[in-house]
This record gives sequence, structure tokens and C-alpha cells, in this order.
Amino acid sequence: MTMKYNDPNTTASSIGSEQFETFKWQKKALVEMKKKQYFTPLANTKSMPKHFGKKMKLYHVLPMMDDANINDQGIDANGVSTTVSVTIVIRKPDSKQNIYTDHYAVGEGATQAAALTAAKAEAESVFKNLEVFTTSYAATKTALTGLADPWIIDDTGNAVPNTGNLYGSSKDVGTILNKIPRLDENGGRKNRVGFTRISIEGSLEKYGIFREYTKESMDFDSDSELGMHITREMLYGANEITEDILQIDLLASAGVVRYGGNATSKSTITGEGANISVLSYKDFMKMAIDLSNNRTPKQTTVITGSRMQDTKTVSGGYIMYVGSELIPQLRSMVDQFGKQAFIDIKHYSDATTPLNGEIGSIDQFRIIEVPEMLHYAGAGDTVTTNGGYRETGGRYDAYPMLAVGSDAFSTIGFQTDGKTVKFKIKHSKPEDDISYNRNDPYGELGFMSIKWYYGFLLERPERIALALTVAEW
Repeated sequence: MTMKYNDPNTTASSIGSEQFETFKWQKKALVEMKKKQYFTPLANTKSMPKHFGKKMKLYHVLPMMDDANINDQGIDANGVSTTVSVTIVIRKPDSKQNIYTDHYAVGEGATQAAALTAAKAEAESVFKNLEVFTTSYAATKTALTGLADPWIIDDTGNAVPNTGNLYGSSKDVGTILNKIPRLDENGGRKNRVGFTRISIEGSLEKYGIFREYTKESMDFDSDSELGMHITREMLYGANEITEDILQIDLLASAGVVRYGGNATSKSTITGEGANISVLSYKDFMKMAIDLSNNRTPKQTTVITGSRMQDTKTVSGGYIMYVGSELIPQLRSMVDQFGKQAFIDIKHYSDATTPLNGEIGSIDQFRIIEVPEMLHYAGAGDTVTTNGGYRETGGRYDAYPMLAVGSDAFSTIGFQTDGKTVKFKIKHSKPEDDISYNRNDPYGELGFMSIKWYYGFLLERPERIALALTVAEW
């Protein structure tokens, strides 16, 4: 009896001698791969059209009522600018430049010198708030800019009329009352404001891998499903490469950066002495406050489903990703009352939908364990007497805790639906038309290749928080 469809492993049929069963393998592998993704589902998506190059650029107009909106358009309530302002920009190391996460010390005065003096006094308050103040502005600046991972402290800006952004980011009642834009009966040129914009950009890069094999390697191997297994692992590998590239971009893009203990940069992370670089419950609270002040939503949209069409909104706090090496530190953390700060997921899983890899929560953060979480090997301080923490090459390793808020970044697709990285797969099996060529006249060799485009566009770095700490052995 002639079979309607062939048995892929034995008998051919009259319909055709070949079944493209590898497509089934690939589709199944792509569906399973979704379960292994942690960072990609957080992304917004943008699609790059043809013939527009490999870079995508966007404008970001700064809010008028922000210290970062530095402009020379100010005219005060009396119609003239009687004073000027100088802004000192303070940026932590490892922090991505951004209007919301840079710290601004604004001083006003009748002259440039007077305004700079006032700004330096305000900068001392910023240093105290960041817990890095020494004895004076000059001494603190010297200490922070002299680190291996130096801070950026820019006090070279020119004086500008001081009302271009009205009262900027101030929350002081007295300051706001003096800068409210009142008008009198005669009107006139009063209360002029200005605006500033910045540009953000992302670029596309092409990646690819391939493998080769012989016909006999498949025909005589004891694993009858060897081809399916290799196809699956190749797709998993391409996915992991993409996840790692995205994770590196996110780690490098954090606008909110904190360090365990008394560390002030990645290179000062230490596992010895009286101030070991371990994060405390207070650090978690401060980081949540920073994200809240940056208007980071506490509801995060996550793409779910193998077809990348379904989404769900995760509420109840910010999502934080950690490596398995940090689990002992998190589970042993105590709150300000001396009680265990870590709440295991089993205590609240009935009331919410757990995320992929979720293990529990601390304060306003839902903790996700990522087995492939990266770290900075040997990037910390020099080891003298190790207190039981991981090190590489005589220096302490720095381990990240990464919190990513909603709408913080986008991935860029090319000739795709814009919602996910699309792999282009080519599989040439031995003895098909492609395998016969002058280099392989017998058609004994086959190959499989995967290529894809990856693009990253950072939109809101102030919604990405990074905490660096040591990890126990």
C-alpha cells in the first residue's frame, strides 16, 4: 500500500521523498526558548525600515521644570535678570549620563563667581546626601575624581539668567514662592522661559553562527534524534548570546547606581574590613525612592506567550534580577526592625502571578533569579585578607543586582514584526541540491546557519537601577 505521507526515518511516499521535519524541530525549539528569556520580554520594540541606515535617533525634550533644562532665556518677574545661576553636574561612576540621574547643584548670585560659590555650597549637600562628603567641596571633589573609577564633577559651566526653568527641580517652598510667574496689570517682558533637548540613538548589528556535519554522522549515530537535539541547542545558543548582549547593554545603561557598604565605585567593592560591600535593607529602600522620584511605574509590562503577542502587567513593585551567587545575601538580609527582609514567593504566590525565575521579594522589589546573570570578575578592590567572598586574580568580584522599570528601553528589529529578534535559519542537508558543489562533489556535507539583527535603544536610563556588591563563596 502506498503511504500518503512518508515515514521520515524509513519509507518515502508518492507525494514526495522529503519531509521538512526540521521546521517542526525549529518551531518547537523557538517555543521552548521563550521560557529561557528573562530580559527580552521587558523591551519595547521599534522596527527599522529599509534604506535608512543602521542607526535610529530620537529627540527627548527636557521638562521645563527641571534643573537639567539649562538655558539662557530667563527674564525675571521684574523684566530683567538681576542674578545669574551656575550649575555643577555630579555623576557617579558606572552611571549612564542622563538628565534625571545626574545630580545638579545650582547656585545663584550677582556674578559668575558669586553664583559658583553658592553652587559649591549646594554641592556639599548633594555629597552628604550621597554619603560621600569628606571635609569640603574641594576635598570631596579631589577624592572622588581621583578614584580608579572616577566620578564626573563638572563645575565649568557658564552663568546663565536664573529663571529659564523658573524654579527647576526645587521642592523648597520659599524658592518656589519667589519664582512663581506672576503678572501685573501692565504685562510686559516678564517670566521668559526656555527649553533644551537631547538626542538618543540606537544602532543595529548583525550576528550569526553556523555548524557543519556529514551525512554519516547522522546516519550511524546511536541517537536517532541527533539532528533535532543539535538544532534545538543551536537555537538556544543563539538566544543566550542575544540575552547576554542585552544584559550587558542594560548593565552599562543604568542611571541609578548604588554600592554596598562604603564603596563609592566598582573598583572599591571589598570583602574585608569594617565596611564590607554588602547591600542593606536601607540601600533597597533608597533605590526604590530613587526610582519613584524618577517616575518609574510600579507596573511593568512583560511580553508572554511563544508568539510574542500576549502581554501581562506585573504590579506590586519593581522587577530586580540577581545571580544565584547573591541568594544567601538576600535571604539573610534583615529590615530596620531586625526581622527577615526577604519574603519567599511561597508566601504570596497564590495572590499574584509569579514571573519566570521569581524567588521572592524585598521591600518594593520582586526578585528574579537569572542562572546566566553576568558579573564583573576582578573589578573590585585588592584582596588582602579575604573575609569569605568571591575574588578573581587577587581582586574582589563585583556582582550586580539589576532593576529594570517599564518603558526603559527598546529593541530594534529589521524587516521583522518589530516585536522580537527574528532568526533567519538556513539548513542545507547532505545530498540536497545545495550540498553538491566543486568543494563537495559527493554531497556528503551539510550545514545549518543562523543569523539575526540586534539593536538597543536606551530611552529612560533613570528607570534602570544597578546595585553592586560582593558575593559569598
